[in-house]
Amino acid sequence: MEEQNPFKKIAHPPQETPSDFKVKVMSEIARIKLFQEVANLFMFNYPKAAKTFFEKKKKE
Repeated sequence: MEEQNPFKKIAHPPQETPSDFKVKVMSEIARIKLFQEVANLFMFNYPKAAKTFFEKKKKE
């Protein structure tokens, strides 16, 4: 007796996702990317900014 794989039935036949779902997913992805870019901005530039803030300026 041959067992059938139930996971092969999940996406067959393929169905189109609702457009409102696509919009929600894409907006969430955009929000996550924005948050990631802002976090990277502070994480990468924070040490340099802190160094220049606390560094003593030479008097000319």
